[in-house]
Amino acid sequence: MDLTLRESYKYALVVPTSMGVRITPENGQPVHSSRRYTMQATSAESNVASVSSFLGLPVHILTTFVKGSPIAAFIQGDLLSRRMTYEGPEVPQGGPWGYRHQFNIADSGYGARGPRVHNDRAGEVGRTLNVKDFDLERLFGKDGVRVLHLSGLIAALSPETSVFCLALARAAKKHGTRIAFDLNYRATFWEGRKAELSAVFAEIASIADILVGNEEDFQLCLGVKGPEAGGKGLASSIDSFKEMIARVKAAYPDVSMFATTLREVESANRHLWGAILLAGDDWYVAEPRGIGVLDRIGGGDGFVGGLLYGVLKGWAPEKCLQFGWASGALATTFLEDYAIPVDEDMVWSVWKGNARVKR
Repeated sequence: MDLTLRESYKYALVVPTSMGVRITPENGQPVHSSRRYTMQATSAESNVASVSSFLGLPVHILTTFVKGSPIAAFIQGDLLSRRMTYEGPEVPQGGPWGYRHQFNIADSGYGARGPRVHNDRAGEVGRTLNVKDFDLERLFGKDGVRVLHLSGLIAALSPETSVFCLALARAAKKHGTRIAFDLNYRATFWEGRKAELSAVFAEIASIADILVGNEEDFQLCLGVKGPEAGGKGLASSIDSFKEMIARVKAAYPDVSMFATTLREVESANRHLWGAILLAGDDWYVAEPRGIGVLDRIGGGDGFVGGLLYGVLKGWAPEKCLQFGWASGALATTFLEDYAIPVDEDMVWSVWKGNARVKR
């Protein structure tokens, strides 16, 4: 994929997001029986961006904060620790019943007990993301952005964020920035807004260069028929997933790369993990294989982050897929919701199945 349309770029990756915090019980325990918790800053979109930022590429976050909030200060410090820059307005809280950053209360699960996630998004400040608060001409025209990563979570968060994501996609397209769109369907976000959001998602998908989603995403966001029921296990379903992606490609022919992950849960700590990529007319498959899982949240984001890192590095599609698979698997070995690679070799060792000690 050609990313050399201009001589210089300030940012390799720009990501709009609604930042929040996750509260996780210690030692893999469930929420209802726990007294001690760890808090971390998180969002699906910043999870994606972390692969590139930790590996040295310039990443910029577009978001919004609650003015004077200690949680906002915590998030800002966390983004800087991940080597990311950020911009966005500070919104007055408006009293104790006003705005706040979202809370994600989630355990990791253990063995036969699956993880449980409770989202508390009342008063979420990220719902106020507004295109009027950002200078898109400066961002895409003057500074320069190689890839804009959009998530369906943000596109569907509120009517304002839908307009915001559309404006970002249009500005990126105007200035030759590549657009990656991870569909990320959430039924609660779409409730009462199906016609509106279908139009928004269809327009973004029509100008995207990279489209990522699972079978539910492609069906419910874009109205594409899902995969036919296959045989037992993921490996026997790969052909049906390919047929689904081919239908998406027929509906959106200007997209150059389509990707989906494959996951089968054997236990909370053992998954089969695979991925499929269509680049141009060529198929690439990471066959499902077993991975150990410390915490599954963020594995899919890690895959997208690794895939985009490969694209930004100008790698061949097969190498991008492999790095994405390994980044997703790596993310599940961290208690954080994102992969923290110290270097590329750490990721490639996961792909190669080399877990030997490195001295």
